[in-house]
Amino acid sequence: MLVTTTPNIEGKKIIKYIGLVNGEAIIGANIIKDVLASIRDVVGGRSAAYEQSLREAKSIALREMMDQAQRLGAHAIIAVDLDFETLGNGSMLMVSCNGTAVCLE
Repeated sequence: MLVTTTPNIEGKKIIKYIGLVNGEAIIGANIIKDVLASIRDVVGGRSAAYEQSLREAKSIALREMMDQAQRLGAHAIIAVDLDFETLGNGSMLMVSCNGTAVCLE
């Protein structure tokens, strides 16, 4: 399934707007990751543990959104918006995505 942040797809004609589709993922970061991330943040390094958790949450949210669009008979999702938040004093990561499911000619 084609997923894009743009409102149209170059070279393709949208013949039907099915509607809004979405996906969400919330992933808890465990205490070991929290401690390692804190140490890296203090010395200015990157937190590989958080980066991996964020990638995983994004993948889950996008997959959920694509599955919903596929069940509705869509060929693509346009105008996708990804939002990232931390919850519970940074102990959980939330990713949500929304887009418009469409059928293409």
